[in-house]
Amino acid sequence: EYIAEDGSKKTPVMIHKALLGTIDRFLGVYIEHTAGAFPTWLAPVQVRVLPISEKHAEYAQKVAAALRAAAVRVEVDNADESLGKKIRNAKTTKIPYVLVAGDKEAAEGTVSVESRDKGKLDAMKVEEFVQKVVEEIKNRA
Repeated sequence: EYIAEDGSKKTPVMIHKALLGTIDRFLGVYIEHTAGAFPTWLAPVQVRVLPISEKHAEYAQKVAAALRAAAVRVEVDNADESLGKKIRNAKTTKIPYVLVAGDKEAAEGTVSVESRDKGKLDAMKVEEFVQKVVEEIKNRA
């Protein structure tokens, strides 16, 4: 109870509106459950392309462009760091797929693929990898 301006006792009424409260709690629980390792369809960055050196940056951008054309969320890591450090960074940020692009891959039109969940996969043609990721996203696997 509280005392109103006129001196009478009143019972307070509280209106509570939580439009996003349930969604916030759900997302918090889901992030904790997955430890931030979202499935490919939900990951903010689905693929990271790692050029081995500066001279492979152009090929890495072509690979990224092919993925973007298929509506895949992709980043290219052009940092001036060793390949090992780039791979570690991608694993730490829990990117579902890491693609390595070097001389051999550029010459053959392929990429070396490493999956966060399945480990190192065979080298694939760029079109083949794009198709694989698009199918995985569509199937929400």
